[in-house]
Amino acid sequence: MSLAAVNFNLLLTIHTANSAHLNGVMSGGEGAAKMSINDLPVLSALRTKMQWHQERQRVLAENISNSDTPNFRPRDLVEPKFDRNGSSAAGSMGSLAMMRTSSSHIAATGAAPSFAQDGKGGFQTKPAGNAVNLEDQMLKVSANQMDYAAATSLYSRSLGLLKTAIGKR
Repeated sequence: MSLAAVNFNLLLTIHTANSAHLNGVMSGGEGAAKMSINDLPVLSALRTKMQWHQERQRVLAENISNSDTPNFRPRDLVEPKFDRNGSSAAGSMGSLAMMRTSSSHIAATGAAPSFAQDGKGGFQTKPAGNAVNLEDQMLKVSANQMDYAAATSLYSRSLGLLKTAIGKR
């Protein structure tokens, strides 16, 4: 590892305070417990949410690009749920199972995003069998972009607060 990478990782590690007193023994030395910023539930949940929005943007773009493909059905991702601690209620993002829409589909064995079919019921299906409504897809893309921007802003503000709290700003 380069020296810059080591310095960067040290800046992103929260150390116990030198004045903390645990069980009558002073902490903060070499053997002190360190907590990585990656371990903070709020930041982990925001990262998971941003990754979900990135993947959803890809799925929505596929829907739009296949708007003239015969018999194509639009897909969307199932939104991740978080518990009170900020961790994903279904485990982690990688543990979501694929939804089987037909018994002829192969059951998923690896971790993959979970898809949901558009709940339109096919009333806007074109004669070629395509069910993509471009207006609906563009509205979803726009909402997804705004939600991603909000999650990114919260993430960067949270990091800023942490930096202020540890005196690095």
